[in-house]
Amino acid sequence: MALPTTWASFIVLVTAVFLKAILSRRRRRTYNLPPGPKPWPIIGNLNLIGELPHRSMHELSKRYGPLMQLRLGSLPAVVGSSVEMARLFLKTNDAAFSDRPRFAIGKYGAYDASDIMWCQYGPYLREARRAKRLQSFELIRGEEVRGMLRGLRETSGRVVQLRDYLQVMTLGVISRMALGKKYIQEEAATEGGPPPVLTPAEFREMVDEFFVLHGASNIGDFIPWLDWLDLQGYVRRMKSMNRKFHRFLDHVLDEHSRRRRLEGEGFEARDLVDVLLQLADDPNLEVQLSRDNVKAIIQDALLGASDTAAATIEWAISELIRNPKVLGKAAEELDRVVGRERLVTEGDLPALPYIEAILKETFRLHPVAPTLVPHLAREDARVDGFDIPAGTAVFVSVWSIGRDPALWDAPEEFRPERFIGSKIDVKGQDFELLPFGSGRRMCPGLGHGMKVTLLSIANLLHGFVWRLPDGMKVEDLSMEEIFLLAVPRKNPLEAVVQPRLPSHLYMRA
Repeated sequence: MALPTTWASFIVLVTAVFLKAILSRRRRRTYNLPPGPKPWPIIGNLNLIGELPHRSMHELSKRYGPLMQLRLGSLPAVVGSSVEMARLFLKTNDAAFSDRPRFAIGKYGAYDASDIMWCQYGPYLREARRAKRLQSFELIRGEEVRGMLRGLRETSGRVVQLRDYLQVMTLGVISRMALGKKYIQEEAATEGGPPPVLTPAEFREMVDEFFVLHGASNIGDFIPWLDWLDLQGYVRRMKSMNRKFHRFLDHVLDEHSRRRRLEGEGFEARDLVDVLLQLADDPNLEVQLSRDNVKAIIQDALLGASDTAAATIEWAISELIRNPKVLGKAAEELDRVVGRERLVTEGDLPALPYIEAILKETFRLHPVAPTLVPHLAREDARVDGFDIPAGTAVFVSVWSIGRDPALWDAPEEFRPERFIGSKIDVKGQDFELLPFGSGRRMCPGLGHGMKVTLLSIANLLHGFVWRLPDGMKVEDLSMEEIFLLAVPRKNPLEAVVQPRLPSHLYMRA
């Protein structure tokens, strides 16, 4: 007897679904995936990732090799932990791995992932990166570094937290470059005028929250069906942080737009905001930039270039205090090249190879982005004989590369001499040292980042004698770290500074 049409259709549908599931499972079985730990149901390998993910991945890579497969909840991931893997992901197969995972921090903290860090690869990213073409701003960097030196000189003989001075300096530099002025400090100090959009304390709190949330492991990113619960409260905090940035950046854009209208045809772009607003008005762009897009790119520049530089400088000074012989060599080079009658300028930097070696060694031992910002496979790809399916997150462990004993003698020791005479550079072509990444998603702030960190380190060493507080030994100096967007010292460096140059040099504007 023939079955009713509805039942026949139902059986055909069930059979088709069953066959599709079987065939899909067979297709998945054809993937030759890299080795890795066996995942648990639901959580995958999340139980193996601790508070310092780069260290957890490093230890796992010792067991499973330089190309390792992980399952972070329902997100497939691979970790490349060698120079060869870095080259394969960031150069040989760069186009296949140029997207970003769609994490909550991009959606709620970066205007729906429209900043340079979290946006997907394509025409929009190309348009956004065009805004980096600004003048060198050497004058601004010099002024803000000198301001930091003046502040430190006033603390002579007292214990200071270096991080406070570094954060003010780096934020001052990038604020003037990106926004045209230091909005926070100037508005907060104005008496009788309108209340500030944000006080300095509020802005610092907002920046700190930004870095904490970028380093947080939001469970909804890895187990999507739990996302709506916001179990850790991270999404709520991201939205709150974004509202504060939104209010501040609206004020900045409104001020710049008013100046453009007032100046009319005589208007000239002075900063990043001006450049972006001009780009947004260009009808010939491949992808138009909205107001929120402009704010996302500004936020990226403002924060990505501030605390990352501050963290690197703080690590460098920490290592030098722990290594007095290295500190002595640096001081000798500065005295010989610069002398004690002036401060270091950017023009001196090419003649200071040992200072540059100190910075490179700091990048190697303390990369502020130890696994870089994660990439995402846009398509199925094959790497080192293994299959990497589309949708797989890719972590390149520059932290592991910097500790590879096959590349570096005594890799745990701070030895700037290893870079003297070395051709290894940080421009993305030498995969032994990738502080700014490489390829299509390389950090666009390389030039500025190198100049501000080198200039700061050189002047801090030239301008002051550094020592630990009374009663504290070098062995007591903790070098623990904390995982944020930039990986800084867990505890801020506390030190005593003593001026080593004539007093009038610190007083110059």
